[in-house]
Amino acid sequence: MTQTQVAVSLYEQDYLLWIEDTVNKLRSRDIEGLDFDNLIEEIESLGRSDKRELENRLEELLEHILKRKYVNRPDCYRGWVESIIKQRNGLRKLLKNSPSLKPYFSQVFDEAYAEALKIVRNGYPQCEFPDTWLLSRDIEAMLNVDFWE
Repeated sequence: MTQTQVAVSLYEQDYLLWIEDTVNKLRSRDIEGLDFDNLIEEIESLGRSDKRELENRLEELLEHILKRKYVNRPDCYRGWVESIIKQRNGLRKLLKNSPSLKPYFSQVFDEAYAEALKIVRNGYPQCEFPDTWLLSRDIEAMLNVDFWE
């Protein structure tokens, strides 16, 4: 069995042990012993994970901004605003750690809004929500402006 076959087997049998083994090989510059196929796949998945996090946080942010702005339920305002703050904080951290995600924010905005719109329209069919986002899409505004005031 070659080192690559052992590494692939380790990847399939014990993921955490595979990670530790890979890190040790990288630290010792043991290029020959690396499981490149799975290493490449894992590194690619890190980028996808950040993109998914951005999409999920943006969708929830939009959902709660819509609720806070258009749903007349003062007893719910506090919870919605807390969620808005949490999503904004998470987005700030994500964009600070990966500034190259900023263009992606704009790319997925309309899709995130469409998903948020489905959720609020389903939950509050008596309320009118705009078909398109009528407020600023600027990242700084999305992270700082209380659109409902």
